[in-house]
Amino acid sequence: MDPMLTIQELKHLATEIRKDTLRSITAAGSGHPGGSLSAADIMTALYFRAANLNSPTDPDRDRIFWSKGHIVPLLYTLLAYKGFFPKEELTTLRKFGSRLQGHPKKDSPPGVETSGGSLGQGLSIAVGAAYAARYDHLPVRSWCLTGDGEIQEGQIWEALMAGAHFKLDNLCAIIDNNGLQIDGKCSDIMCIDDVAAKLRAFNWHVISIDGNDMEQCVNALDEAKTVKGQPTAIVAHTIKGKGVSFMENVVGWHGKAPSQDELTQAIRELDAQECE
Repeated sequence: MDPMLTIQELKHLATEIRKDTLRSITAAGSGHPGGSLSAADIMTALYFRAANLNSPTDPDRDRIFWSKGHIVPLLYTLLAYKGFFPKEELTTLRKFGSRLQGHPKKDSPPGVETSGGSLGQGLSIAVGAAYAARYDHLPVRSWCLTGDGEIQEGQIWEALMAGAHFKLDNLCAIIDNNGLQIDGKCSDIMCIDDVAAKLRAFNWHVISIDGNDMEQCVNALDEAKTVKGQPTAIVAHTIKGKGVSFMENVVGWHGKAPSQDELTQAIRELDAQECE
């Protein structure tokens, strides 16, 4: 586990991670900035404070699964900041021959726990990892990032049933609840509300937070580690494109790369927020 970073240090780190994530997407000319920015706060808190993850090969490391694999630019940036591969490699995103492809491939680079891209599958993998860790008496927690559009997939709910049935208290699902998916508002396409009530009905311990408030993110992740007898779900209410005014709550930024001029403006805005 990393040295205990303060809330302010985590906020600064999340801003730097947002900037490098956007730089990589701009260099690639394609990618998914909206969800990468919405999930940046809670995933920074997870990787740099809550999770036991100092080495991608430690058998006792926590396992973090990205079920919404299309926001992998954020994952790559987090892993680079963890020191698992050089930061300079981030600008090879989606390039031919690069380890950093547009959807995650296991162990490419080190720290990617599973391949992904087809939505709805990651929580099942996280359930299996949590069950295996308990069976092997390993001090391992299993974390899984999902999206609110993604949980329209039926397999997610099978995994939720299994996690509760096996009382996997070493399992935590994080729902990036930004309200938008590729085709528009989640509420228009397939309404999933009330997410928290549904999860409680499946016998999960549920924590609802502002997922772009670093202190709430840290507190929720800490609470998840104390729960006994049932898995935990953190419903993180976030803003798609968080931190960049022209991207916030705009569905068109689900899967579009910023131009160089737009990147410059985005970096300027993120830097200005650091000074507030």
